[in-house]
Amino acid sequence: MLIQLSKLEKFFFIEKVIYHSLDLSLYQVSVLIDGENYYVTDDKDRFLRASNLVELQKTMSNVKSKESVLRQSSAYDEMIGLSSDHGSNTMEIPISDNKLY
Repeated sequence: MLIQLSKLEKFFFIEKVIYHSLDLSLYQVSVLIDGENYYVTDDKDRFLRASNLVELQKTMSNVKSKESVLRQSSAYDEMIGLSSDHGSNTMEIPISDNKLY
């Protein structure tokens, strides 16, 4: 599901902001609201993406959340020939906005 940033900024608090590390220098953001995951978009319904995590944090600075995390999925298991039957290979690291912008 999608939610526009302008709508998201009107919430008092959301459960979690999730910064997805998609590639070497590509990040995308989603949020968790009432147990549902929403990908954040701009006013033209384009996914919020950036080549810099701090840039995304600046864009999301008006959104109040209880928790922020960086999430990365690794293809390592697949690269060495392990099956994906044993579960997800996703790492989630708590982060905070240090206002480096």
